[in-house]
Amino acid sequence: MEKGYDFNQAWTEVNRCLLCHDAPCSKGCPAGTNPGRFIKKFKMQNIKGAIRTIKENNILGGACGILCPTARLCEKECASLNLDRPIEIGRIQEFLVRHGREIGFKVFEKPKSNLEKVAVIGSGPAGLSCGAELAKIGYKVTIFEKMDEPGGVLRYGVPSYRFSKEYLKSELEDIIELGVKFECGHAIKEVGEAEDLLNKGFKSVFIATGLWDAARIFEEKPEGVYDSVEFLSSPHTGSRDMAINLIKDKRVAVIGGGSVAMDCAGLAKSFGASDVYLVYRRSFCQMPAENDEKMESLENEIHFLILNQPKAYVTNDKGAVSGIKLVRTQLSPAKSTGRRSPIEIKDSQWVLDVDLVVEAIGNKAFDDSDNLYPGVEIDDKKLVKAKLDNCKTSKKAIFAGGDIVRGPSLVVNAVQDGKTAAKAIDSYLVQRRAKLTTKEG
Repeated sequence: MEKGYDFNQAWTEVNRCLLCHDAPCSKGCPAGTNPGRFIKKFKMQNIKGAIRTIKENNILGGACGILCPTARLCEKECASLNLDRPIEIGRIQEFLVRHGREIGFKVFEKPKSNLEKVAVIGSGPAGLSCGAELAKIGYKVTIFEKMDEPGGVLRYGVPSYRFSKEYLKSELEDIIELGVKFECGHAIKEVGEAEDLLNKGFKSVFIATGLWDAARIFEEKPEGVYDSVEFLSSPHTGSRDMAINLIKDKRVAVIGGGSVAMDCAGLAKSFGASDVYLVYRRSFCQMPAENDEKMESLENEIHFLILNQPKAYVTNDKGAVSGIKLVRTQLSPAKSTGRRSPIEIKDSQWVLDVDLVVEAIGNKAFDDSDNLYPGVEIDDKKLVKAKLDNCKTSKKAIFAGGDIVRGPSLVVNAVQDGKTAAKAIDSYLVQRRAKLTTKEG
């Protein structure tokens, strides 16, 4: 994880702010964290007020400060960009959240939980955000998590070198202090089980399961080939020493060009791989990963094998992967969309010798999603159909948000979905309460 600002560094950076009256940076934050406001408060030496602004608007403000692609969100809108460079909003945000913990500043007091019970399925960013917002209002929130510990993608999908699990622990403590309860090791996986929660005292359900089924490249999966989900979660679901021993001094190939592929490559490098290769069928510029992620990978001496298309795995006499058959590609002329497709170059096949392969070409919903939630509409990609402006599904009392609705997206978008869902659930339950009162009257 990049070393965060100390007080002097954060103070120097915040004093570069021009204090724009319309704060365009705030408009660039999908979660409504309001950087214009917390930066102004910090600059006016109201540090606790700045911390409060962040945490009240974004319960995962520290995580977002570290993980958000701020260069294309809030910082892209910064007026200082026209003078020199944008204010490093993400690093200031992370510093303030961390500083608040260091001085023991508590933003929230535990509210009275005197309202209805609400179930949240999944403890990733969307679920945590929704649970926290509902708890602030006074709802009794239980978050069901299939894994042994909460955090979802923040724990099992982001390597520790980018986001430490100690930092996650402190973010979770804020949510627990609001009265949110966690039932870990409890997967909602049986047909109709989500709906059945409504018959067990919960008055509303928020589906925030995320996407945990990795897309595959080939049907075959020989020994030594892993998908990104199992690879990134391995240090947290098993022995970290075993994971290191698996990778140390090995030649590792990561297939893919997105942020997850960069994370997999970085994890392999941090665990002592002798060589790490990123295999991508298009050009460097077309890699969907953020520019700073790509540059960091280059600085870590990760080899980029661009314009190479995997065709098959090579295995040894024990059936374990020993290489990847590749074919070189070139890009087609730009289409009407501006996208250029890879075209295989004739007679350009070659073999990359490797000891371990990670497939990191994206995650998808599990194929049985349409059976899990009877009455809830599912699209052809097995994603839950829900309106982004209120997270409502086709089933009364059931809401959904995050990647299970959007498809692969940003942590900050999931946080906003959680906030949106909490507001919609509260509105639904207020109306339900009013109807019950009218009937009783």
